Amino acid sequence: MNLVFAGTPVFAQRALAALVEAGHEIALVLTRPDKPAQRGQQLLASPVKQWALEHGLQVWQPETLRDPQAWDRLRAAGADAMVVAAYGLILPAEVLAIPPLGCLNIHASLLPRWRGAAPIQRAVQAGDATTGITIMQMDAGLDTGPMRLVHACPIGPEDTGATVHDALAALGAQAIVEAIDRLAAGTLPLQPQPAEGVTYAQKLGKTDSPIDWSGPARAIVDQVRAFDPVPGSTTAAEGSPGTVLKVWKARAALRPDGAADAVPGTVLAAGGGAVTVACGDGGAVALLELQRPGGRRLPAREFLAGFPLRAGDRLGPAGP
Repeated sequence: MNLVFAGTPVFAQRALAALVEAGHEIALVLTRPDKPAQRGQQLLASPVKQWALEHGLQVWQPETLRDPQAWDRLRAAGADAMVVAAYGLILPAEVLAIPPLGCLNIHASLLPRWRGAAPIQRAVQAGDATTGITIMQMDAGLDTGPMRLVHACPIGPEDTGATVHDALAALGAQAIVEAIDRLAAGTLPLQPQPAEGVTYAQKLGKTDSPIDWSGPARAIVDQVRAFDPVPGSTTAAEGSPGTVLKVWKARAALRPDGAADAVPGTVLAAGGGAVTVACGDGGAVALLELQRPGGRRLPAREFLAGFPLRAGDRLGPAGP
């Protein structure tokens, strides 16, 4: 098929590569404008742009798709369908109506659960055991269109936002090739999303990072897993004012004997490869991998050699 592809991050790049490898023609690639890198502020092209240029594809980076000139350019591409994956721009109704076979979105959840901007991280944060890929026929709503194809993917107890992202990027690439092939053959059904089970995956921000030690151990562990690597989970060491620590790996633990009344956020033990902290449900969380400002991610044993924490110290909320 002749396609327009719209996407920006690595998740989308995997799908673009799979479509090209499957023999589909990509008439035009849309991606977000280059952004300043964190260091040096030099403009950095998106993974989709980099891959597309390396493979001789035509790239377009519009600031908006809401003007008639943009619609004219999309019409001129003459595509049968448009594939959208983590693009970052809203597609107005005028754009959705341009391709004869419509616009297909690769969404990283089992819709209608986790509509919205951060479905991968919110699924892990919620402790979901299963997620997946939904190929959706786009409409004017927020991830509300009918489903074309659904593939499930398990979330293991040790999975993180990063590992689930990688699994779903591979699954999404496989699913969109299958969907486009079946769309061309006329064998891709439309199924409305269920009315029950709708949840929304709010966009990630710095305010998500601070750990609330008054919460239950399982919720804290799931937060740490979900926000690895972005936006990370943070806590403040009260004995070192202004010092914000990042927590990268944790597991639920039992409180030591005699610590039943410890205030949430209290360090119960530090050593033996873990920093054990009291939480709000009467349990504890063992911090296994941490990072100090300007430092590297380190196993707790190595971290404690350079940043001593002791039983009785307090960890508190860290502002964004």
